[in-house]
Amino acid sequence: MFDVADTPEPHDAADVDGLTAALDGAHAEVCRAQRRMLALIAEADRSDAWIETGARDMAHWVSIRYDVSWWRASRWIAAAHTLEHLPGLSEALATGRLGLEKVVELARFATPQDEADLLRWAQEVSCAAIRERGDLWVRAQREDVVAAERDRTLEWRWFGEERRFWLRAELPAAQGAIVARALERAAEQVPAMPGEDGHDWSSVDARRADALVAMCSSAISADADPDRATVVVHAQLSGLTEGTGGCELEGGAAIPPDTVRRLLCNARVQTVLEDGTGTVVGLGRITREPPAWMVRQVRYRDRECRFPGCGTRRFTEAHHVRWWRHGGRTDLGNLLLICSFHHRLVHEYGWSVKRDPDGGVRWFDRDGVPYHPRPSPGADPEPTSLRAASFTG
Repeated sequence: MFDVADTPEPHDAADVDGLTAALDGAHAEVCRAQRRMLALIAEADRSDAWIETGARDMAHWVSIRYDVSWWRASRWIAAAHTLEHLPGLSEALATGRLGLEKVVELARFATPQDEADLLRWAQEVSCAAIRERGDLWVRAQREDVVAAERDRTLEWRWFGEERRFWLRAELPAAQGAIVARALERAAEQVPAMPGEDGHDWSSVDARRADALVAMCSSAISADADPDRATVVVHAQLSGLTEGTGGCELEGGAAIPPDTVRRLLCNARVQTVLEDGTGTVVGLGRITREPPAWMVRQVRYRDRECRFPGCGTRRFTEAHHVRWWRHGGRTDLGNLLLICSFHHRLVHEYGWSVKRDPDGGVRWFDRDGVPYHPRPSPGADPEPTSLRAASFTG
């Protein structure tokens, strides 16, 4: 609770200068704290502090933990790293010469060579003017679109004993730019899974691959012809229940039982259950997938991924809280809207979710520990090693 003792001494109503000076002092303190915060954000980003927290990436973690938008969190992180190479701009924030918003916008395009001139300019213009200049600079960096050509190809094949899928495309530059933009935008919302380094190129490529799968999953789930859009999985009953394998897609590609269970939760998939000799012992129903009206209602009710603070609205899926294979029903009370990232956390990374009778949702990590994304009240605000650090460049 806010302590009234923290409030400044009251000022005489006529003492406008004294009140302004006190306000300026408070602003300087806030700016210095904000510079310290950005320095800590940069260190947390390098330390991958967000991994194993249920967040998709560092920006998502900052957004969840400190109640800011993903867009603002992303700008803070970018500025946090950039300020390490811009001593003048760093000092301007630490001393209150410039406020956080102007500094974050300047960090988008300032360089060590021009930051002194930009600092003088920034003190004379509005935040909107700085943001507009940054937007213009970003657009100027984009490559010009090359004139389209007519030749285009797309091919795929199975390899590695049909355990891997190879895809290759060649498109005119203009068409390729559309595909690349769609994948990049989708990849921003389809994060690296736990254990993947979000900074190296292999992880970037993995996120693009996940984005392609998510986009195709959305398309196939909306297909008006369910028979032609259904993926068929052949599974040995013992392998599926005991997790020992024996599952394959129609066409011969083997997949892990955990992946099958995730697909069965919400995808348009039909299972053919077989015994060890290949004899069919059961035929799974496609109707385990919620009907369109029910999915619409779940989306209307939940609005966004129900993982605390996630906020994702794209690539969301209606998840069975009590799994279908454990007797869970396909009804509104047993369905929860979660994004593809957190769906994989549940089925393939050991996380779990429960719904309380009052409609509340509780999440648990892979060790069964209740998940709480918020910072602990009264926690040490920063590592001891950084308390005496200077953030003036």
